[in-house]
Amino acid sequence: MTGLSRHKVVAVLAAAALVLAGCGSRAITGDFSPGPAGSGAPAGAAPVQPVNWQPCPGVIAQLSGGQANPNFTYSCGSVSVPQDWSHPGGGTFQISLVRAKSKNQHNRIGSLLVNPGGPGAAGTQLALYLTQSLPTDVTSRFDLVGFDPRGVGRSAPVKCIPDTLKDKITALTPDPTTPEEFDQQVALSRQVTQLCQNAYPKNLPLYTTDQTARDLDAIRAAVGDKKLTYLGFSYGTELGATYAHLFPTNIRALVLDGAVDPKLDLVQSSEGQAAGFERAFTNFANDCRQHSSCPIGGDPQGSVMSLLRQLKARPLPLPDGRKFTDGLAFTGVLQALYQRSAWSIMAAGVQQALAGQPEQLLLLADQYNGRSQDGTYDNQTDAFITIGCNDDDTKVTLNQIRGYQAQWRARYPLTGGSLASGMISCTVWQPTRDPVDVGAATGAPPIVVVGTINDPATPYKNTASLARLLGTGVVLTWQGEGHTAYPITQCIRDAVDDYLIDLRPPAANTTCPTG
Repeated sequence: MTGLSRHKVVAVLAAAALVLAGCGSRAITGDFSPGPAGSGAPAGAAPVQPVNWQPCPGVIAQLSGGQANPNFTYSCGSVSVPQDWSHPGGGTFQISLVRAKSKNQHNRIGSLLVNPGGPGAAGTQLALYLTQSLPTDVTSRFDLVGFDPRGVGRSAPVKCIPDTLKDKITALTPDPTTPEEFDQQVALSRQVTQLCQNAYPKNLPLYTTDQTARDLDAIRAAVGDKKLTYLGFSYGTELGATYAHLFPTNIRALVLDGAVDPKLDLVQSSEGQAAGFERAFTNFANDCRQHSSCPIGGDPQGSVMSLLRQLKARPLPLPDGRKFTDGLAFTGVLQALYQRSAWSIMAAGVQQALAGQPEQLLLLADQYNGRSQDGTYDNQTDAFITIGCNDDDTKVTLNQIRGYQAQWRARYPLTGGSLASGMISCTVWQPTRDPVDVGAATGAPPIVVVGTINDPATPYKNTASLARLLGTGVVLTWQGEGHTAYPITQCIRDAVDDYLIDLRPPAANTTCPTG
């Protein structure tokens, strides 16, 4: 379970610097529109109540680490949604929201709902982070509204994997080569499945992207918007695409950055990520060799692979009682490959770990895994496995996974074996699945699908595939490096901002340069 599996592609906007969340107050009238026949909320669903926004300084301080942008006011609220949209008369989940409003807001258009990916990442934190990074042209026209999807963060969170078990899982060798190593990974995956089934005997199958997309329409209504304006990164593109298929006439503007191709099965998407991260690793190595300041520039790839071999044979003891294993080192390297700006940090971390000082790589690994210094974890892993596996019913056996390990290891030496073994967790998952069903967004306005040429986590080819699938997708390309593109460069910013504010999509196949 140390591999990324299907959707472990959290946008680095959230994963690298999850800083910020907020609170202010204003009642808004909601208008619930169920979308086209057969695709919206079931008949008889309760009307959506307007969000009762309230100041929440304690929540904001916790989510932002005390670094909320002083140029915004913040409020918190929630939306009550059916646990099962197919049977809306049953129980409900409370979906947690945070709203950030610029103190310089003028000519307000509405709310911009945001999702950072995962599945498992908290949108409330992303809204706060985006107050620091989005162009003022956007933040002055929209309320930024982040939501934790069902099962995530503060929204009926799935919590079924003990912290001690997560320590074992994250320490596993990333590429189990012996039967004993492979069987250990299978056993831990089966244990996770059993624990989650025991914890949620009735509700476990209800944590899915389809259900969350219906929640999203309830949020749209509850914040008072007749049409949805949405910015989704990484897995958030799949959520947005699912919404577009279900509620095409309820869309004002959708930006989907770092596209997931929902039509790829577990095997195809896993190999796509293996290829993407291997390419990023090669690009890192080439860049490292060209800079005398790179501490492992003599043989970057060899240094990383040597470190993994050394740690597999002899893990390093850590002050907190854990051991720094090849699994943690691999995760630290992987975390840095998401964004070019982290390459130098990773190179220094590898050099230090080779000298017996793994603190830098450990920090990267713990950030990726959602582990705090006190040894507790957030629920990203619980939600990621639950939602990702509920969304996928690919039939792949354990014997087939062993075969893929050998094949992909030969093609992608760093990542292949790990991405293949990452499929184990969904292979042994609980039997009740609700696969994502994304199709054409018939009747929707243009939807902007942003792709980065060297995106390691969501390969660039997914961009055109998702745009074609939706039917109204407009491809916007960044010739850059890393996971997701907006709002990194001026060209991408201008194109997306014009669309969000004035509903002017970029010309088809617009390409932005690296700088």
